[in-house]
Amino acid sequence: RSVLEKLYGNSLKRFVNALYQGEKMKKEDIQPKHIKDYVQVLDKRSQRLKILIEDLFEASKIGSNNIELNLEENDINQLLTQTLVEMEDYINESKLDFIVNTPDKEVYILADGKKTFRVFENIISNILKYSLEKTRVYIDLVESDKKVHISFKNISKHQLNFDPDEITERFTRGDLSRNTEGSGLGLAIAKGLVQAQGGELKVDIIGDLFIVNIDFNM
Repeated sequence: RSVLEKLYGNSLKRFVNALYQGEKMKKEDIQPKHIKDYVQVLDKRSQRLKILIEDLFEASKIGSNNIELNLEENDINQLLTQTLVEMEDYINESKLDFIVNTPDKEVYILADGKKTFRVFENIISNILKYSLEKTRVYIDLVESDKKVHISFKNISKHQLNFDPDEITERFTRGDLSRNTEGSGLGLAIAKGLVQAQGGELKVDIIGDLFIVNIDFNM
């Protein structure tokens, strides 16, 4: 096990659990108002730190090949649809038009259902955070030559001034001046989980068009 995992299992894990105690303070009627505002700022920052620590732990496990997979026949079409349904509230709140094209049938691959759900969740979360408002998002799933190809396309609200291969490296988020939620590890974790299941994840950039391509063997 890596040093990070050992640390997480001890002091960091206790620290993450302690962050939940901030929820009690948030719900209390704290006076005066400036103290309440201070508590809310602390809570927001602690939640970001919690996400960072958990994503670091996940990335560490993937990087050290210390990840448990439950590979079985899964309908990748259903997994994608399930992810979209569970994120429907966030999608509806966004000013984005999702265009989803999938076959009207089951598409089975050998995969870990929970890990693949996490892959889709990370990619869609990335789209919701960084897409230009009032633009379309295209998600396509197709079969070809005993492979399943899934593509996610969105228009970035920031200039894509980086190498596409860099975005799947840890902590890379393109415009480094952004102060956004998350750890910057989402696509790195997604790529690691896809590769662990024998698939391939690649990012392409065409102008402001950001494309994530995933391929799985059937």
